[in-house]
Amino acid sequence: MDNVRLLLGDEAIALGAIHAGLSGVYAYPGTPSTEITEFIQADPLARSRGVRSRWCTNEKTAMEGALGMSYAGKRALVCMKHVGMNVCADPFINSAITGVNGGVVVLAADDPSMHSSQDEQDSRFYGKFALIPILEPSTQQEAYDMMSYAFDMSESLKLPVLLRIVTRLAHSRAGVQTGEAKEQNSFSPDSGRHWVLLPVVAREQYKLLISKQPDIAERSVKSPYNKSLEGDGKGRMGIIACGIGYNYVRECAPENISGIVKVSQYPLPAAQIQALAARSDELMVVEDGQPFTEEGVRALLGRDYPIRGRLTGDLPRTGELSPDCVAQALGQSYQPAHENAKNVVGRPPALCPGCGHRDVYTALNKVAAEYPGARIFGDIGCYTLGALPPFNALASCVDMGASITMAKGAADAGLFPAIAVIGDSTFTHSGMTGLLDAVNDKANITVIISDNLTTAMTGGQDSAGTSKYEGICRGLGVEPDHIKVVVPLPKNMDEIENIIRQEINYNGVSVIIPRRECIQTLRRHSRQKNMQKK
Repeated sequence: MDNVRLLLGDEAIALGAIHAGLSGVYAYPGTPSTEITEFIQADPLARSRGVRSRWCTNEKTAMEGALGMSYAGKRALVCMKHVGMNVCADPFINSAITGVNGGVVVLAADDPSMHSSQDEQDSRFYGKFALIPILEPSTQQEAYDMMSYAFDMSESLKLPVLLRIVTRLAHSRAGVQTGEAKEQNSFSPDSGRHWVLLPVVAREQYKLLISKQPDIAERSVKSPYNKSLEGDGKGRMGIIACGIGYNYVRECAPENISGIVKVSQYPLPAAQIQALAARSDELMVVEDGQPFTEEGVRALLGRDYPIRGRLTGDLPRTGELSPDCVAQALGQSYQPAHENAKNVVGRPPALCPGCGHRDVYTALNKVAAEYPGARIFGDIGCYTLGALPPFNALASCVDMGASITMAKGAADAGLFPAIAVIGDSTFTHSGMTGLLDAVNDKANITVIISDNLTTAMTGGQDSAGTSKYEGICRGLGVEPDHIKVVVPLPKNMDEIENIIRQEINYNGVSVIIPRRECIQTLRRHSRQKNMQKK
């Protein structure tokens, strides 16, 4: 057991990918997926092998970069949180049509209960939509083992593979038995016509993808990660447990069940499920996320077969699973977690003391109060906390980059003043195209790019546009006289307020860039400098 390591689920995936012969990880930071890329960036073997691991501008560019590495014959991992799948959907769906050369694994970290997200979407639907294999580990050990399995399957089928995890697996630790590292693939660029998706090519490639579906289904039936476990034969209920839900079932399932089908590879293993249904009077589907499997089982067995789960209310329709709610659904006695939580005072998140965003909102709120119709459109980042007390500043926060385009749309409708607040990393991720729309339409909006020199919300990763924002805005057509840089500090408050007033009163697109390093990364950098001096 010398090779056992205590790893987060994210770390197990990262190490498994390195040991599978990874040549590049392409990712944009997003909780709960961030630690995968950070582990690869710090791993000595990955460094010695030259594994490409710099953060990408967004998830779309990450997916496309991975496809380029695959084209050259190398193995690539793409990492993102679930909402990032929306951003990379175009190349992701089309990658199933082009196929792959070197193996491609797409890691989607879903966030049931929305611990740090704006929705609970289930990425398994994307895999089904793309008609590609889906893997869903139930343990950290499986997460590690699945990486080599996934890359091998990707190259065998010549298709990308989607690996879906949830927050609870990503951010919990377990002992993982590790193995030897494979060598990286050799450089072998593909010369096939299938990469050129002209309609005449795409039609043939789609037929090829459809022809692979029986093989994909057969692999699922024979998968080592899909298991059928016999019960005592006397129970009325059979259980289908997916991914991390399998752990909860094993913890609290009653003895008198007809059996369990563990599902960690999709499409659903139809033969195992049908066999379980034949010896059961009813089935319970336990899955974290949306009723993806429950709907599939209903389609497989027919509407008259009794199936229980999230759609029937036996399990909660929203939020992540827990041993408690699974035990209750299975008719077991249980002790609710945190039963005295009513006596605990809530601690909502807040901007750090000393954060530059605080000074931005202080100035912005003061000036906005002078304009009765003012609205401030927010975006995704630390500064989203400006929607909460004491600032209560934001009128909206929808998705990355939406602040600028929503401000523009509101201004188009006659709203004045329309103000957008967006962070530095979010601006390069999804805000630049919205700013170009605003410039082209001569929209009357004021854009605040709150630049703290990092991707702070996810832990201080590199920001793609650092030291480039003024140039980017000029290149997009913002008038140079209306690109202003300020330092958000209390001593500069009068200057900042005056600049905000001036730019609000300018009839056109103006950009204000409050720039001061994140207080957390500043402390980290200061400690590093002090250590170097010693």
